[in-house]
Amino acid sequence: MVLERVKALAAEQFDVEEDALGADTAFEELGAEPEDVADFLLALDDEFDIDLSDIELDRIVTIGDAVAAVKEMLRQ
Repeated sequence: MVLERVKALAAEQFDVEEDALGADTAFEELGAEPEDVADFLLALDDEFDIDLSDIELDRIVTIGDAVAAVKEMLRQ
């Protein structure tokens, strides 16, 4: 499932427990700066073999936003 893979990657990238993450967890809560979120999107690109470079960073605020962006790209 996409949510679990995104959570696992976020836990690794932001050095937090995966169980502490939910779809409504904001990257700001994890201490992420915009460049950290950009790096996370690149990691998602690799994980899912997609290209999120056209996604506007200000659109990705929460784990759920990242999941939605990944799902959107997987449908294309």
